[in-house]
Amino acid sequence: MVMKEGIQLPTIVVVGDQSSGKSSVLESLARISLPRGQGICTRVPLIMRLQNHPSDQPRLYLEFNGKVVHSDEENIAEAIVAATNEIAGGGKGISNTPLTLVVKKDGVPDLTMVDLPGITRVPVHGQPENIYEQVSGMIMEYIRPEESIILNVLSATVDFSTCESIRMSQMVDKNGERTLAVVTKSDKNPEGLLEKVTADDVNIGLGYVCVRNRIGDETYEDAWVEERRLFKTHLLLSKIDESMVGVPVLAKRLMQIQATIVAKCLPDIVNKTNQKLNVNVAQLQTMPKNLSSIAEAMTAFMQIMGSAKDSLRKILLRGEFDEYSEDKEMHCTARLAEMLDKYFDKLQKCRESDFAEDFLLEELECGVKGHDSTFGVYPQLQNATRRAVQTLMEKVKERAIGRVVEIIQMEKYADFTCNPEYMVEWTELMEMQAEFIKSIDNPMEPSVLVLEGIGLVNLVKLRERRHLARQAFDLRMRMVAYWRTVLRRLVDTVALHLLFTLQGLVNEGMVEVMSQVVGPQGGGLQMMMEETPAVAAKREKLKKSISLLKESKEVVAQIMDKVSTADMEK
Repeated sequence: MVMKEGIQLPTIVVVGDQSSGKSSVLESLARISLPRGQGICTRVPLIMRLQNHPSDQPRLYLEFNGKVVHSDEENIAEAIVAATNEIAGGGKGISNTPLTLVVKKDGVPDLTMVDLPGITRVPVHGQPENIYEQVSGMIMEYIRPEESIILNVLSATVDFSTCESIRMSQMVDKNGERTLAVVTKSDKNPEGLLEKVTADDVNIGLGYVCVRNRIGDETYEDAWVEERRLFKTHLLLSKIDESMVGVPVLAKRLMQIQATIVAKCLPDIVNKTNQKLNVNVAQLQTMPKNLSSIAEAMTAFMQIMGSAKDSLRKILLRGEFDEYSEDKEMHCTARLAEMLDKYFDKLQKCRESDFAEDFLLEELECGVKGHDSTFGVYPQLQNATRRAVQTLMEKVKERAIGRVVEIIQMEKYADFTCNPEYMVEWTELMEMQAEFIKSIDNPMEPSVLVLEGIGLVNLVKLRERRHLARQAFDLRMRMVAYWRTVLRRLVDTVALHLLFTLQGLVNEGMVEVMSQVVGPQGGGLQMMMEETPAVAAKREKLKKSISLLKESKEVVAQIMDKVSTADMEK
């Protein structure tokens, strides 16, 4: 069952073309009758777990779809058919859902094998048109893992090189290092069989075992007796080495191969089991704690809010970004400074800051009348917390907008500053007055003049009223100096307001979020105790997986202890 966790175990996979004699071989090993008939009899992966059980009464049962169905030797074939129909439907289609057959019987070899549907290229009546693709896909899935041993069932009556099962096994095991061939129907076509199994033209690395199929109502004991007689007395078959003939030899070879591959794979199985177990335990630990009382929920909620408040204080107020060293989006104070710089640049580029356009014309019209400036962790709580935070942010945004509007209104109603930078800037700007007046008075000068900090100025219309130019120039320079002071004051005030708001956001704001989430009746805490179906299903799946992996780990440990003990005794 640990294979459900993606841990591949050593498996003997039985493959063969349709009518190759697979069922006969498996019946001889398990000493029970399997379903027979026309077409594909095996329509699902049949996992056969054979266990030598010294008892007068054999035990047989099926495991599928999470249930166990007990049976006996007389009715096991019908039970397999019924279970197959339940899994794959009553037609002739196939399914990749496995059916496990457990046979505990005296004298059977300790083997676990997977019997797969026979390979057929031409669908019979009632079979899907793509039956070959379905069967071949299922076979490739089982024989592809390196841990799989391929038991390739071949009929002595055919040319091995033409068998589809040979072609498939060679695709995943080119040199045949994990492929064993069992040749059925040896008595039907003994001519040339010795040459076929000794020449090995199809690369069967683990060798061949030739067997005789049970005929009619023969008992398994009678069939074995007849098989021994055949390979000892037949003129041609008796020339095949005894180590390559008979069902008992096949059973022994399979157990040896299975033991070898298991011993080889055990360390890797242990590592994969431990890795999967550690991953699942870590995932379970990272999931929100399953709370069982309001007190637990309140404790957890306060811890979450405390951690959030501390984190916000770091990134919003103190400029400590160790938690998010790589995530520049979380560097609040640095981003705030960057945004304020961009805000200041944008204000300087707005139309009101363009003093070169219609330079002094308005001042000349209005004389000294002045100016008017205008500016154009628990997922259950995520939604509730998000709504509370959004509500809080809307309030903060409204207050911030109101504060900026108030600042603008104050600037509109009062032209005042005691900032010494104003006089410094005005003085610097007035240093260009002499050059400006000279250009105005001299019509031979160019009609445009570049004033530093102002831009390109058109002098044509200004020369028409040059008697007011000096007064107008002084007024405009005062406005420019004052405007720049206003811009800096606006940005500074907004910055102070934002910093002050962030202080309140971390302190009073978090309290407001807590009150909204928890609610007057503790509804938020009740939500923390209710898991979503997806989270509950994931938690249950992880728990079952951890339990299975721990059990598997103990079983493997016991096996390795027995191996170590056996080695020491040797």
